Amino acid sequence: MRSNRATVRAGVSMAATLPMIAGALALGMPAAHAADSPARDTLKGSKPAWATAKADKGATSDRAQVKARVYLAGRDAAGLAAYAKAVSDPGSPLYGKYLGAKKAQARFGATKAQVAAVTSWLKSAGLTVTGVTPHYVAVSGDVAAAEKAFGTQLHNFAKGAKTYRAPARTASVPAGLKGAVLTVTGLDNAPHKATHDDELPPPDAVYRNSGPFSSYYGSNIASTLPDAYGHKIPYAVKGYTGEQLRAAYGAGAYTGKHVRIAITDAYASPTIAADAGQYAAKNGDAPWKSGRLRQVLPDAYNSTEDCGAAGWYGEETLDVEAVHAVAPNAEVTYVGAASCNDDDLLDSLHKVVDHHLADIVSNSWGDTEASQTPDRAAAYDQVFQLGAVEGIGFYFSSGDDGDEVANSGTKQVDSPANSAWVTAVGGTSLAVGKGDSYQWETGWGTEKATLSADGKSWTDFPGAFTSGAGGGTSKTVAEPYYQKGVVPGSLAKANNAAGNRVVPDIAAIADPNTGFLVGQTQTFPDGSQQYSEYRIGGTSLAAPVIAAVQALAQEARGGPALGFANPVIYARYGKKGVFHDVTDNPTGSGLAVARVDFANGLDASGGLLYSARSLGKDSSLSAVKGYDDVTGVGSPGHRYVRSYRRH
Repeated sequence: MRSNRATVRAGVSMAATLPMIAGALALGMPAAHAADSPARDTLKGSKPAWATAKADKGATSDRAQVKARVYLAGRDAAGLAAYAKAVSDPGSPLYGKYLGAKKAQARFGATKAQVAAVTSWLKSAGLTVTGVTPHYVAVSGDVAAAEKAFGTQLHNFAKGAKTYRAPARTASVPAGLKGAVLTVTGLDNAPHKATHDDELPPPDAVYRNSGPFSSYYGSNIASTLPDAYGHKIPYAVKGYTGEQLRAAYGAGAYTGKHVRIAITDAYASPTIAADAGQYAAKNGDAPWKSGRLRQVLPDAYNSTEDCGAAGWYGEETLDVEAVHAVAPNAEVTYVGAASCNDDDLLDSLHKVVDHHLADIVSNSWGDTEASQTPDRAAAYDQVFQLGAVEGIGFYFSSGDDGDEVANSGTKQVDSPANSAWVTAVGGTSLAVGKGDSYQWETGWGTEKATLSADGKSWTDFPGAFTSGAGGGTSKTVAEPYYQKGVVPGSLAKANNAAGNRVVPDIAAIADPNTGFLVGQTQTFPDGSQQYSEYRIGGTSLAAPVIAAVQALAQEARGGPALGFANPVIYARYGKKGVFHDVTDNPTGSGLAVARVDFANGLDASGGLLYSARSLGKDSSLSAVKGYDDVTGVGSPGHRYVRSYRRH
């Protein structure tokens, strides 16, 4: 499971408290400005690639309404990127010399004069200022006013089967603003949301797994079902628990004590505290201590129907329970966005950075790179750079659709995981054996074949691709310095002879067929809402697992926060025992598990569905020896956490 981009419910109790908080490097620079005319500077990336002359359907009505955000570049955008790199690079004398949130804003944020100048310009064009933050000025108004402000006509363009508004030429701002504007978003109205009534809906309909199950990998062989790859295969695990994952990834005695982890998603599960507490008690995890779990929520929600708000409850549940299972003494803060739209998700990230709510941030959401326009990419990179300056690291799931061809028709990576300023987390299929022993991992990629009508074979075995860890080479982001010398040239230069960013950086368990057990309140057919458990996966699982492992590493380090961790992760590549070098064929023969599902998702009354799920079959991507675009440098080995100890 991975989410692709009101009234706050009361009564959440147990261990949670619910405070409300108001609120040129190879790594990539914010959107650049160039002279458009002697009087204006262009905002590169503000015209989306799909707004072509061929797709142009004519001018948008002057009376149509526009809501936009003008993001502020701050007083030293180049200095921000340079400092973010320096404090994250172990080879730099500034390594680990982080700034506090207030000092970072004072040094790199917009000045009062810049904010005043931007606000005055927008008002003079006829736009209404609806909000001002340290990061942007929000405005609304008609198309005529927006065209006057940004020096471009707005036209309607065909995009697929639909028509959306976008600038007919690159937007610009008065040169007199002297670089105060980073970018503008909202001039185009195509959907910009992570994929996963203004009141939160109730929990989704119940979903359960049928048995038989394995309690650990291979513990229960499907002896009555057909062979696969020439042998009997095991039933899928019921769902790994924290004890098994901690053993697999070398947690040792570390628990994440004194480390703060934030989780960002959209909306907020009204039962998260009760569910997390009950899950921990049922599955052997440490109980949640008072104040250890809290939520930071917006005053109101929006787009609940378009975003499928209830589906995000399961995302939050998975993230919170997985983090606690692996790092049971870490402090967890859930930061819910007002919707799955980019601007609201950016607001949640800004809250983390502006208030330094955590050192490690898990993010299980995203969209395809083609859907992420350069203007929004610049806004995301800015908050990631500010986080790096403060010692905050962001971890993003790499996606659940492999190379994205089956999903989008185009081979591409996901965003924001493609940012050079985040740690992109890929996925594996994990075999934990008897006694919680690590057996092996493959790159996560699933092919599914169903049981034949006579029960004697698997139809069209191994079947069709269903899902797999996202990865590949970016088409828009330059190769970051920390990947050079580790990422093979065949990957880095796949789209550009100069080299581009390759995703992911690191990986962990993601395959839902070797997945994690979660517990969540769900809505049953009789309308009742009851706690229930089920197995789940996706890089939505891998991201919080890696975030939790990083909390263990930070505890082991006993010093400054890990911050933006990619430079130190890649610096460990090739060291013995630090990473599991994950490949698609670790045992020398084909691997599959037998899975049995309720046809109705609840019980056997609607019948059972039998399938064989092959492992290590990720679209066109392959997990091979060394770095690869399914698992990055690999998954944390038995010495990974300990490698951070200071000697």
